[in-house]
Amino acid sequence: MIIIGLDPGLGCTGWGVIAKSGNRLSHIANGQVKTDPAQPLAERLVVLDRELTDVILAHRPDAGAVEEVFVNSNAQSTLKLGQARGVCLLALARAGLPVAEYATRLVKKALVGTGAAEKAQVQAMLKVLLPGVKLAGADAADALAVAITHAHVGR
Repeated sequence: MIIIGLDPGLGCTGWGVIAKSGNRLSHIANGQVKTDPAQPLAERLVVLDRELTDVILAHRPDAGAVEEVFVNSNAQSTLKLGQARGVCLLALARAGLPVAEYATRLVKKALVGTGAAEKAQVQAMLKVLLPGVKLAGADAADALAVAITHAHVGR
């Protein structure tokens, strides 16, 4: 089974693709989709959709997993994150994939054993679970963590 994980963001959306065979996981690819903050919101969402669609077509996953939105103190930032997350959900659903959603604390707990884990701990565990992985950045690492969470707890 091939799983794609997404860590949504308007400025940068991370993606990570893994393969699961029995209890064994292997890294396929990871990366980040960055949008230009000087562009209008609608154009940034189009770029995000187009690039995610290209990744999905290139790797042909069997399932998708997306990190849930956390609410922060800046309502405008939360709305933009929600819009980017909507594009992520749409891209996966349009490809006909079953889509799961996971809270950040669950992702951290699934990888590190505690929902309060730091990003460095998650990235260290990724290197244990996916030996030799070269991370494209923090958002790509988070996306791989979401994919691994789905491999462990998804149905």
